[in-house]
Amino acid sequence: MRNLRHDADLCVVGGGMAGVLCAIAAARKGVRVVLMHDRPVFGGNASGEIRVPIGGAYGKNNRETGILEEICLENFYRNPTSNYHVWDSILFEKVYTEPNVTPLMNCSCLKAKTNENSIVSVTGWQLTTETYHTVYAKYYADCSGDGILAPLTGAEFRMGREAKSEYNETIPPDVADSCTMGMSCTFQIRETDSPKPFIAPKWAHTYASDDDLPDCRHFCNGRYSLAEHLWWIELGGDADCIHDTEQLKFELLKIAFGVWDHFKNHGDHGYENWEMDWIEFLPGKRESRRYVGDHVLTQHDVEAGGRFHDVVAYAGWSMDDHFPQGFYYRGGHPTIHHPSPSPWGIPLRSLHSKDFENLFFAGRNVSATHAAFSSCRVIATCAMMGQAVGTAVAQMVNQNKPYREIDVAKLQQTLLFDDCYLPYVARDNKSVLENAEVNHAIVCNARERGDENLWIGKDGDFVKYRFRKPQFVKALRLVFDSDLNRHFVEWLNRSFQQMPHIYPLGEDRFRLPETLIREYQIEMTDADGNVTRETHENHLRFVTVDVNKTLTSIRFIPKSTWGCKDFRMFCVEPILD
Repeated sequence: MRNLRHDADLCVVGGGMAGVLCAIAAARKGVRVVLMHDRPVFGGNASGEIRVPIGGAYGKNNRETGILEEICLENFYRNPTSNYHVWDSILFEKVYTEPNVTPLMNCSCLKAKTNENSIVSVTGWQLTTETYHTVYAKYYADCSGDGILAPLTGAEFRMGREAKSEYNETIPPDVADSCTMGMSCTFQIRETDSPKPFIAPKWAHTYASDDDLPDCRHFCNGRYSLAEHLWWIELGGDADCIHDTEQLKFELLKIAFGVWDHFKNHGDHGYENWEMDWIEFLPGKRESRRYVGDHVLTQHDVEAGGRFHDVVAYAGWSMDDHFPQGFYYRGGHPTIHHPSPSPWGIPLRSLHSKDFENLFFAGRNVSATHAAFSSCRVIATCAMMGQAVGTAVAQMVNQNKPYREIDVAKLQQTLLFDDCYLPYVARDNKSVLENAEVNHAIVCNARERGDENLWIGKDGDFVKYRFRKPQFVKALRLVFDSDLNRHFVEWLNRSFQQMPHIYPLGEDRFRLPETLIREYQIEMTDADGNVTRETHENHLRFVTVDVNKTLTSIRFIPKSTWGCKDFRMFCVEPILD
């Protein structure tokens, strides 16, 4: 057996979407990151092992952006057939090609050392190399979903539902219990051009009639909402959703194979030409441990819109409270969608442990009551928490300031610059117009979503900045229109970011938004009148182009799009030194 030591500024435990964004965000700010992840692929519930669509805030212009949008657009560009193996490879590439990230995959965190109110190190066992990896870091971010560092360090956490009286909420039960939302095993189906038989395993459950499936949960000739993806094959909320996982998985597989057997062989459901393309052998979890942080989010915080001074992320899913019995609940629909505003703000204090100064967390182990958690547990929201934590740690490391002295306003401005929308916080870019004149002021109004904030150009149009005196320009910041209201998949007015579970013949919706500019030119003029031109290809929403020149003017000239007849830009803004 080997023992290896790693020294880092930040150790991220867990490589779901929250962990991936946390690691990348910190690394891009120059921070040394070790990412310890217990699976062979990144993405957690969004990975090819589990395949939950990336849902987030609902409502117009509320789609999450930042690194998450970068990854999703890269997937549309590289993966037009929505192949999950390609999706996994894109996440793999994002982590492995980031110079400041050391990934430790197939490595399960099993031990932590603490000293008073700080974590000193964490140790993981890497199955594939028979190696113990011990990481010594300044800061730790638990993005593991199940909150593994809580029991390993003694940090306080909650599991289950609070009583109504504890936080004066209306959603919880009268008496506190250990019940959570359950886990699901789903499957993926694909349409073919000829009949395909299906023989169920002997151990699968049999649902001989429509009445055997609760709440009439049926597909309709393959055109049932793609977002549904059989989430209702759910169990474990009334059991121990951590320690009973393997037992629950077998029962979930019995149900899943039985459901597909029903669709194929019991009744006329229109699935003669369809086949099961994939089934989930790793259950997707909704809820387990939740840390107790400096602030515990409650139902009241959600309903009030999360108007915190230290907001660093946002949610916007309903308080979607699944019944613990899941599939075996017989009281009607297996969840209640309690209304919530969209968006509502999540504070940094709910992503930091009250017990350990150097312990942060992001994802579904957020500091929240069960009721509030039900609105901020979905993948896109968790991912944005991850980018916020990674950015916060990078700021503390780079400024050599502890958590209690963090400049929250600076952190918020950094997140906004990196294209992370924050409710109630405006981006400050006043210095640009103090030093330059622009022919289209809307491209630097610092409001980067909504049609009212778009510059729309035609062939031959351009955006030009003329500096009042020769000015050193570090970079050009560009925010394109990636159609934040695109609805490739929609259910209950919530749009999903990424991949389908049902593949009809001829499916072609999952592609790059036509509104993106595909090619553009940058024209730069220096004090001697010399003109430099650069042409760039694009498929992303947020881009910074290095300039590093002293200029008298700079022009942005769009050349082509991915299908739209107009050129659409939210931001064209020189970054001045």
